[in-house]
Amino acid sequence: MVILNSFEEFKDIFRSGKKWIRCKEAIENIVNIKENRYHSIGDSLVYIYKTKDHEDEIDMQGHRRYMDIHYYVEGNEDLEIAKKKEVNVKTNYCDESDTEYFTGNGEIINLKAGNLIIIENDEAFRFKGASNLKKVILKVTIEDNYFLNK
Repeated sequence: MVILNSFEEFKDIFRSGKKWIRCKEAIENIVNIKENRYHSIGDSLVYIYKTKDHEDEIDMQGHRRYMDIHYYVEGNEDLEIAKKKEVNVKTNYCDESDTEYFTGNGEIINLKAGNLIIIENDEAFRFKGASNLKKVILKVTIEDNYFLNK
């Protein structure tokens, strides 16, 4: 997990590489897209500008082929996160959804407007307690510029 204080900090750290450039394009494009619908840039990134609070999640989720990046535009949200090896598998990995579910507990982090978090694929997480939430959720392939299964 990497937590950054601003989008500017993200742009300073992740200056090059196709997937990072696409992440910057997606975040900068939120003024041009419909809210709460997924969009894509190429075959390595999908994103959504989420403007609705969500219900608290019961299980933790994890991914293998994609990492999650969440950029908080407004509001705040609590995230519970743990290394996958420190929690218990509840539902085995599904290749179609790139998701597996876990039970257990992790560290609770409060994220607020301006924050950006990168959740890596060796981590399980669940979101809790959102308030006045507006954020960009990016699903970014961990492969460089292509999918291994194509």
